[in-house]
Amino acid sequence: MPRWKKILYIVLGVLGVIALGLAICYWLNRPDTCHQGVERIDDECVGVSGDGYDFDTPEIRDVARAIARENKAIAGQPQVTVAMMLPLQSGSPALRRQMRSDLQGAYLGQLEANEGEGEPPKIRLVLANPGRDYGHQSTVVDTLLRMADSSEDRLRAVTGFNLSLDATREAVERLTAHQVPVLASRITGDQIANDDGTDGLTKLRYPGLARIIPTNYEAAQALADFNGERGRQNRRTVLVYDTRPDSYDESLAKAFSGIKEKGPAGPAAMPFASPGIDTAGSTGNQFTQIANNICDSEADTVYFAGRTLHLRIFALKLAEMGCENRHYTIISGSDAASLLEDMSAKDWAQLRGGAGGQPKVTVQYAAPGHPAAWSTELATWREKWDATHDRAPTEAELPQYLTEPKAALDSLNKLIKATHDKGIDLGSTPNLLDSRTMLVHDGLVTIGTALHQVQSGGAEKVPSLADVGREWPQLQSRHRVRGTSGLICLTSGGNPYDKPVAVVELEPGQKGLGKLRFVGLGWPTGHEQPKNCVIPSHT
Repeated sequence: MPRWKKILYIVLGVLGVIALGLAICYWLNRPDTCHQGVERIDDECVGVSGDGYDFDTPEIRDVARAIARENKAIAGQPQVTVAMMLPLQSGSPALRRQMRSDLQGAYLGQLEANEGEGEPPKIRLVLANPGRDYGHQSTVVDTLLRMADSSEDRLRAVTGFNLSLDATREAVERLTAHQVPVLASRITGDQIANDDGTDGLTKLRYPGLARIIPTNYEAAQALADFNGERGRQNRRTVLVYDTRPDSYDESLAKAFSGIKEKGPAGPAAMPFASPGIDTAGSTGNQFTQIANNICDSEADTVYFAGRTLHLRIFALKLAEMGCENRHYTIISGSDAASLLEDMSAKDWAQLRGGAGGQPKVTVQYAAPGHPAAWSTELATWREKWDATHDRAPTEAELPQYLTEPKAALDSLNKLIKATHDKGIDLGSTPNLLDSRTMLVHDGLVTIGTALHQVQSGGAEKVPSLADVGREWPQLQSRHRVRGTSGLICLTSGGNPYDKPVAVVELEPGQKGLGKLRFVGLGWPTGHEQPKNCVIPSHT
């Protein structure tokens, strides 16, 4: 055999060995996937999908498929992609139901934005799972940034964001640093918000960030306004707060501490330490000691800065204490919107103090919205009008801050019914009581409004990232968004001006399961939004 052939065979053999080695190396180190575009990291499915994948969470399967059908229905039309980013896996049935409520709101908001009047583009909605507590947000943000640069995906906004955590802040910071607009529908931490400064002249920390829910500080001011109007100036308060690092807890504790009480001083703040958002740990034992200390004080009102799970445990512990038949009111923030569905019949019995007893503890919190808010407040407004007038109010005299959100809520309820009548399964009939569906729906409608406003100015069929981000502060006055949770009028920093909170209370009733009762609206500024939601210059 010629020498050159021997050399050729040796070279080919070496190349074959190398190729086999590379193939084996790839096989051993290839990404483990749950679904196309979704990577398996440890026991979680992390990534982005818009084709109906449910991230191994059966509760969201039907609504994920409904979103995929809407995506398919708008194929071939001018469209952009909007990502719904929030954790989509959990071992807790209650948390999985909350995910379903969020996605039901996203789907209904997508439908309304796509079916409403206005210029293109349509919204293609994708689900982005960053893992528990946003632990793998960097992986998902990598994907979203590629989608924003892609001429095929044309990602133009990211929404969702349901937990005020450091990891959430990092995701928002990185997205906005790359000019990707973010519409946060359910995070209340003051750390994830722009400072409007003096007439919005301050440099924005998160350029392109908009929010449609009051911060914890604003919610605390709204609660103080609401309770102050109802003669609670003589209450004695105490702050109970979680020391675990958590942006929501920290900003809520700071907000409650800043409330200027008119009554006598209460006892010093009382800390506790929880192991995690949805983990009880030893909090029950800590709350027993805290409840005893509160019983020995003259406090009658507790500001609670902690997550829903711990709020429930604390309320039950306080109700369990005799405290010489004293009654306590616990006041908390928006995270408590999930409390209702976590309450068992035994829990309700404990709150009401046994058969036929009066409630030992009232739990009150600032919900982002409530389906009874607008009709209840309008009825009260009409009663006051009728008492001082001998005629019906004209349309111009009716309060916009009540009538327009009520009309939006009526439209949402009609859309829910129409969806049901078409046989579209969303996994369950949307329950608006926890405000999740309402808030996320309003977020998608706000994004849709921004997209249509950009197009009405004669822009190209696909607006740029910068176009959408610049549109947020224009959504005020005549361009206000009529949300089911209230009028959305965005400041120059992308913050909702004087957005009301629905003050609600757990009502134990006489037996069985209790209910959530709407008791009134609280306003961060101490008064209702101005006519046409024109933002005053001093904000």
